[in-house]
Amino acid sequence: MISRYQRRKLINRANLTMAVLTTAFGVFWLLWILWTTLHYGASAVNWALFTQDTPPPGSGGGGLRNAFVGSLILLGLAVTIGAPVGILAGTWLAEFAARRKLGAIVRFLNDILLSAPSIVIGLFAYAIIVDPLGHFSAFAGGVALALILIPVIVRTTDEMLRLVPGALREAAIALGTPYWKLVTRITWRASASGILTGVLLGIARISGETAPLLFTALNNQYSSVSLNRPIANLPVVIFQFAMSPYTHWQRMAWAGAFVAVVFILLLNILARLIVRRHSGGI
Repeated sequence: MISRYQRRKLINRANLTMAVLTTAFGVFWLLWILWTTLHYGASAVNWALFTQDTPPPGSGGGGLRNAFVGSLILLGLAVTIGAPVGILAGTWLAEFAARRKLGAIVRFLNDILLSAPSIVIGLFAYAIIVDPLGHFSAFAGGVALALILIPVIVRTTDEMLRLVPGALREAAIALGTPYWKLVTRITWRASASGILTGVLLGIARISGETAPLLFTALNNQYSSVSLNRPIANLPVVIFQFAMSPYTHWQRMAWAGAFVAVVFILLLNILARLIVRRHSGGI
């Protein structure tokens, strides 16, 4: 008969083996996706990809310059709108509503919005901006991405501010520091690297979103920086080119996907470096 110790040991080994296998399963598909993107995308990257606009259907040549510029404009709009709202909302949750019922409700709703399908947010932005105005626009795309970005920043800011030791707040209050100055001069400074990391991870989260942009910014074959017109963007261009019957467009879609993956990878590395520097290399 197996003893209790041996039974626990067998259960531990079984659970550990299952955890290793499931981890290897997930890593295998991740590495396969990265290798496929590298294999097909890196070979299609050239100088024209960054210096020429998207070509008309059936023609050779061209690049993705207008898509790169449009994506940067949309990301800039999203950060401009979403970062201040997210940081202020997260500050309110951590500093002013930590023990209030309303704060718990807002935190719960933010978690729901954090996991909401992006296509639903795109439809919402379409209903409140595109439909009343009667046309697609870069501004609508920026708002849709900002709505996805805000919950990420709210959650990160809330968590980072709650990690600030209470002794710092007590010392500042004991010295007669106004609470608004305590927040801006002490808690924000103490958690600045964590908040910045959350913003960078949020940018990485929205940089590949396609569904919201199909309902808002749509696409533009030509170069445009107007916020009141449809604008080219990398996710939608990759989607359209990958679905096209033209081999040249499919190669450009792989190249665009490769550039997007490298961009997201660099953002994640930068976020890690910021956290590592703040934690003293631990």
